[in-house]
Order: sequence, then structure tokens, then C-alpha cells
Amino acid sequence: MSEYVPPPHHLENFEFCCPTRIVFGKGSLDKLGKLVPEGKRVMVTYGGGSVKRNGVYDKVKEQLGDRIVAEFGGIEPNPDYDTLMKGVAIIKEKKIEFLLAMGGGSVLDGTKFMTLAANWTKTADPYDILREYAQKGNKEYEPSAYCPIASIMTLPATGSEMNNGGVVSCRRLKEKTGVSHPTCYPVFSILDPETTFTLPRKQVANGLADSFVHVMEQYAGEFDMGRVQDEEAEGLLRAIVDVAPHALVTDKPDYKARADYFWAATQALNYLIACGIRQCWGTHMIGHELTVFYGLDHGVTLAIVLPRLLTLLAERRQHKLARMAEKVWGIPREGKTDMEMTMLCIDRCEKFFQSLGIATTLSGNNCDGSHIKEIAAKFRGRKICAEKCVSEAEVEEILTKSL
Repeated sequence: MSEYVPPPHHLENFEFCCPTRIVFGKGSLDKLGKLVPEGKRVMVTYGGGSVKRNGVYDKVKEQLGDRIVAEFGGIEPNPDYDTLMKGVAIIKEKKIEFLLAMGGGSVLDGTKFMTLAANWTKTADPYDILREYAQKGNKEYEPSAYCPIASIMTLPATGSEMNNGGVVSCRRLKEKTGVSHPTCYPVFSILDPETTFTLPRKQVANGLADSFVHVMEQYAGEFDMGRVQDEEAEGLLRAIVDVAPHALVTDKPDYKARADYFWAATQALNYLIACGIRQCWGTHMIGHELTVFYGLDHGVTLAIVLPRLLTLLAERRQHKLARMAEKVWGIPREGKTDMEMTMLCIDRCEKFFQSLGIATTLSGNNCDGSHIKEIAAKFRGRKICAEKCVSEAEVEEILTKSL
């Protein structure tokens, strides 16, 4: 790995705008009828049917009545391009004017892509939005027209309810691609903690891990760039860690714990703590490939990769992680070097994931090393992480040490 010379420690220029209206709290669904514009042709989208079991679907039907002209269910975790294109066909056929996503981040991510693809006219294949615009940054392929979207979130995890990004998989091509566009900000998002009460413990655990790593990707990349952002990120990390054991209770869910968890997950990725900061996202980039090749849950992949990635970058990030050890984990600094504090911090991060019930190795998730070289090869010629120092060899090392 090449020698790293840290950049000057100051905030970069930034713009921040989040137009999404958040409607938070118990009974928020009762406001839906007034939030969706009258006279619009609405398509509701959802996943495997949990919104029907928890009563959200029936409530939406009651609130919107004859404004709903179509529905599209079956959007899977890590939404697949081929599935989403079936929804795009319905949007076009029914001349849909408003999309309402019900469920978790995968449903909303898929709905964001559908609104872009349904209005795509620049080429014959909407996959060019992912291949050319998202992967290559080719502005000639930037989407323009769109159909407004909104969300009713029932699984706190991705923060998609208050940002303009999403992730789409194409399983037949073994690709998973993030895409963002200003038109993908939800007009509004309804967040009622009571809708999370029927979630299985595993999904809550994955959501907590996802939220924690979202903050880490924005926080840990550079040292001493933004005091406000650091303090906010550390507060979010402490909140997630502190609320986790209470949010994981599923037999008698606690409203306050679920409310704190929900709001922390949303703020973990509404871009506020990223303002002017050099971000990382290396854990996510590698984790996405583990989902594609092994079918692992997204939150699980992050819990596997983060400790090994931080260990690889420990020397470069020792000042920041030493601060985190003290500010988040409460480890006393007296008599310890920055590197000693850093290794204690990484260990506590991994133990946190394990406390959620997540196995933090590939073998612990019944995965062997058969795809490691294939995954690493996808990073050939690329330099990822805030330091732009992780490429094919480093990814192979991280995954090998994750076995």
C-alpha cells in the first residue's frame, strides 16, 4: 500500500438541501390522505407482503381510495433490475403520476430507480442509467424527467427515506450499483415506529448494523475536518449502540426504543454529517459484492467487512479511531498510544455487531473463499476509500482475513 499523505484538515465547500418532508410518530399514517395530491394516479409499491400483515396496506387503501390505480409488489431485498422493469412497464401503461413505496429501504430504492427508468428516453436500455451514469459518471446519461415519489417506511436501516440515493442489483450480471439523482428525494416520508413492531429480530439487527456503518463511512475517513460533523456522528453512534439492546426486543417492543432507532437510522444517511467531509464507502462497495456472490444480507456484509477494512487502514486512521474509542466507546486514553486505542476501537465495533447476533466472518455465515479472487478482480484498476488506497490486492486481503 502506498504512503499516505493526509490532505489539509478543513471542511471542503459544500451545498446541502434536503427537500423531503418527514412525518414522524404514532398515528402518522392518518395524515396520508392529505399528503398525496388529489387527482393523481398513484401506484403503490411493496416487497414480500409484510405491509399487508402489519396493517399498513389496508390503511393506505383507506386513506387514498380511488387514487390508487395500480400496485406493484414482490420487490425483493437488494431489488433486482429485471424485477423493477416489470414495475416500469406498469407505470407506463397506467400513466402513473405518483409513486408510494411501502416497506423497507429496498422497496424505496427500487421505486427510486423505477421513476428514473420509466421516463428514460435517451437510449433503448434503461440499464444505461446504472452502467453509464451511476458506474461511470457519464453526464450524457443523467436522467431528467421523473414521477414524484413518497414513502411509508416500516424498516429503519438505509436512510433512503430522507436522501436521493438507492442501490439496485442485477443478479444475472452479478452487479450491484448505487445511483443517486436530485429527483429521487421523496416528497415526504411517513415514519411511524409502531409499524416496526412486527419486524423479526434479524431484520432489526441488520438495520442497526447498517445504520452504524452508514455513520462510520462518513465519520472515519479523515481526522479533524469538521468539528460539528464529528460531534454529530459520534452522538449518532452512541445513540445506535445504546438503543440497540432495547430496539432488539421483539416480544413486547418498546415504542421509545423503536422511535430512537428509527430516527437515528434516518439521520445516519440524510447527508447532514457528510457536509464538506471526505467520505469512505469502501465497506459498502466490498459488501455489495458479498451480497451479489454469496446472497448475504446487506447488514451482515457490512459487519463482516468493516473490522477488517479498519484494521487494514489502522495506521492511516489511528488519530480518528483513537478519538472514537474515547468518545463513543468510553475507553480511557491514559497510558495508551493512538494505535492501541485504535485497535481497541476496532475490537469494540466487531463486538457490537456480534452483540446484535450477527456473525462477523464469512465462515460464520456458511460462506467459503471460493469467490474471493473473483470479487477482488472487480476492483482492479480502482482506488476506493477516502484515502484512495484500496484496490484489488487489498480487497483480497480483507476478504481472506474475513474467513
